[in-house]
Amino acid sequence: MSDCRTTYRKVKEFVKCLYPDELKGNLHRNMNTLTAMITGIIIGKETQLPQIATNVPEEIKLPSTEKRFKRLIINESVIEQTYFLPFIQSVLINLGLEEMVLAIDGSLVGRGCICLMISLIYKHRALPLVFSVVKGKKGHLPEQMHVELVNKLRPLIPESTQQVIFLGDGEFDGTTLQQTLAGFGWKYVSRTSSNITIYADDEPFQIEMLATMLPKGHCKGLENCQITRKKYGPVTAVAWWGEDQNEPIFLVTNFLSASKTCTYYSMRFTIETFFSDQKSRGFNIDKSHLSCPQRLTRLMYASCLAYLWIIFFWYLGIGDRFVQTHTPS
Repeated sequence: MSDCRTTYRKVKEFVKCLYPDELKGNLHRNMNTLTAMITGIIIGKETQLPQIATNVPEEIKLPSTEKRFKRLIINESVIEQTYFLPFIQSVLINLGLEEMVLAIDGSLVGRGCICLMISLIYKHRALPLVFSVVKGKKGHLPEQMHVELVNKLRPLIPESTQQVIFLGDGEFDGTTLQQTLAGFGWKYVSRTSSNITIYADDEPFQIEMLATMLPKGHCKGLENCQITRKKYGPVTAVAWWGEDQNEPIFLVTNFLSASKTCTYYSMRFTIETFFSDQKSRGFNIDKSHLSCPQRLTRLMYASCLAYLWIIFFWYLGIGDRFVQTHTPS
């Protein structure tokens, strides 16, 4: 129990020090509840409310703790602008990265919901930054949803960050998204299908032609081309047959270097670790029994902050740096 109380105390310090404003009134009470949820998730590694409540080291009867959690989950005033994004912005400021590598991916969560997440790849882990939860089954989400998510993230990037690289798989190769990222001044690498049409000197051909005679362990790039019938560009089209791949894959990017494109894209697979940690290998967010996207979103505020706490305090051992160096403004 003493270890549980130590974790609870450190989580309270983490929340208090990273939140940019003074906590008062309802905000203070709700943050206390959120802190208790984060602690229960860390200790119990479960996201079902009864199990979370069981692992909170408070001198409060179990049913009362669970009711507090339910009230927070259904509270429509608990929104990301107040209860999640301020923490993310503080984390990014504290990390002070000159280069950020971001990855986007989606996964099933709860009952019949999909979470679309943008994460920061840091020290071989994927740290959750912004996300959206919607009803649906595993499959492609509308490109407009991708664009909305990057627009949500952009204001959180510190001015000290000199370069942002955005990575996505084949679902995230839409030209509107590419145009949005390029407009931010970000670099991007997205996987695309082998039959996508590219244009070189206004001559169309399928991107898979780049893999003709391509040896395993090599890549080939074509600069200043255009893609799809929309003729979006200029972009670089890349064919890459990695040593651990059964066949070549194809990428579109605004990097000029094909080798640099492949190096960055290989980092994208890190985000799979985050969803594994949130699901089967960690918090079992997919078994939370919640089917309402809004309520599942509020639960994920707690589970994502719990994940960040574990990474900084347990995995990297740098959590005390956040608590000691950050003072709320």
